[in-house]
Amino acid sequence: MAVRSTEEAARRRLRTLEKYGVFGMVLLMAVVLTLLQPDIFLSAQNLTNILRQVAMNALLALGLYVVILTAGIDLSVGSIMALSTMLLAMADVAGWPWPLAILVGPAIGVLCGLVNGFGLTVLRLPHPFIMTLGTLYTLRGVTNLVSGGRPVSGVSDTIRFLGSGEIPMPFLGKFGSIPVSAVVLLVCYAGTAYFLNKMSIGRHIFAVGGNPQAARVSGIDVNRILLVVYGMSGFFAGLAGLLMAGRTGAGFPNAGIGAELDAIAAVIIGGASFFGGRGTVLGVFAGVLVMGLLRNGLNLMDVSAFWQQTLIGMIVVGAVFVDVLRRRAGRGP
Repeated sequence: MAVRSTEEAARRRLRTLEKYGVFGMVLLMAVVLTLLQPDIFLSAQNLTNILRQVAMNALLALGLYVVILTAGIDLSVGSIMALSTMLLAMADVAGWPWPLAILVGPAIGVLCGLVNGFGLTVLRLPHPFIMTLGTLYTLRGVTNLVSGGRPVSGVSDTIRFLGSGEIPMPFLGKFGSIPVSAVVLLVCYAGTAYFLNKMSIGRHIFAVGGNPQAARVSGIDVNRILLVVYGMSGFFAGLAGLLMAGRTGAGFPNAGIGAELDAIAAVIIGGASFFGGRGTVLGVFAGVLVMGLLRNGLNLMDVSAFWQQTLIGMIVVGAVFVDVLRRRAGRGP
């Protein structure tokens, strides 16, 4: 009996660490960067830049999180973001009314996401890795075809405001404004949290990730769930494309190359599991902050971009290894 209670206590501590450990990591990184670069890191300009820099990754990670909840993966989010950015910029420069131009990115994203879902549900490809790897290359090629491999510059001030504008907040003192992209993130994360935790389809997503066969037996339309989650992933990638166009003032055909790695790392660091059915929206955002603080700190210390790529790759491997350890610990003896 004593051994069993000890094991149960150890599992409770492990669950607590899984739930809150990433927030401790964010705090620790902030403290370390404050000590290393006190005048730069805590400046209003740097903190605002961090929020802008993580905006695209945060949206990609949110879409990937919903997919990973079903034990799936979407490797095409970077290419979806690039295609959405390019077509949105082309529509805007061509003179489309701004309400329509703004919708181009998310709409293209949803369409691409549904293509991924179609491949898994109708074509019955054996694993999301195969389908989304194919669309990663296909959509990148389409992006270069429609653009001729050249950027499209000169987007309107309205779109630039969404990506780089700020909303005055006098009560924040020296942080007298907040980026518009941060407000977009707040709305998306709060809406997704409500969707997953308060709506029946959100609970069905967790059920499919936990045990798809049991979900089918209980009457859940698994194919419909897969179409929804891949459509959501595409939507958030398209929205990230909108913010990218607004921040850079242009559409770039090479935008988002490797962005899926940062997003996957953020999701797994945030406590989600590649095996599905586990994770929280707040944890994902904490994982995004970890990645953002890491990149910001390395830039402040003038670390080579090549070393940054190496470190990010090692973090992805480490995050997956930790996920495997969590799963083994959850199974118990």
